[in-house]
Amino acid sequence: MYLEFKELHNQTKPLIIGNVWNVQSAKVYEKLNFQAVGTSSAAIAHSLGYEDGEQMPFSDLLFIVERIRKSVSLPVSVDIEFGYGNTAAEIANNIISLEKLGVAGINIEDSLIENGERKLKDNLQFSQLLQEVKSILTQQGISIFINVRCDAFLLNIPNTLQVATERIKKYEQAGADGIFLPCITKENDIATLVLQTKLPLNVMCMPDLPNFETLEKLGVKRISMGNFLNGYAYTSLENMTKKILAEQSFNPLF
Repeated sequence: MYLEFKELHNQTKPLIIGNVWNVQSAKVYEKLNFQAVGTSSAAIAHSLGYEDGEQMPFSDLLFIVERIRKSVSLPVSVDIEFGYGNTAAEIANNIISLEKLGVAGINIEDSLIENGERKLKDNLQFSQLLQEVKSILTQQGISIFINVRCDAFLLNIPNTLQVATERIKKYEQAGADGIFLPCITKENDIATLVLQTKLPLNVMCMPDLPNFETLEKLGVKRISMGNFLNGYAYTSLENMTKKILAEQSFNPLF
């Protein structure tokens, strides 16, 4: 499954990831002939009554992922946030647990929520951590697609383009398989960063994100939905329920 998933990042058209939070959402994307699905940490956390930011137990994430893996035949990538661990060994063990479930890839991010505030981790420290994790996985014979999320644009860091460039080059050297830049939307920024790495570049649904055809021309290889469709689904549920209550009838539903 890993090799199949990796190859999807080399095709002409970008890989559009259907971001899921349970079996039902995963089956929808499979029915729509998506090539792969990826979990949204925020969507899963919210569905289980937790806030995003590794607030839910890793065992809960494993349970949901196992149910998704057993229910669809698509490659599954899992958002593990910062890795649910303080050391390379802890993070690697978590990744190994996911690989044993048949997971094809993971997302790991270079920021961490500390005292309620999300901050970028030190560039060199995170790169070293990533390299150590990769080394442990290699020693254990584990093959899994590591998509590294750089949060420079998400956090609107000063000199964003420069910071992102420096970081993604380090992550490539540390053994990343792909680079994820959530909240990047400007065509010039995307085009510039595509040229800064040999790795496939992943962008995420945002109001000002260019359309898929433009992203393809810019060289983007993967497009994620984040938790936006999860939010849209429950807003639609709320709006429909309001109509039912207003009319005191289920006619709006049908």
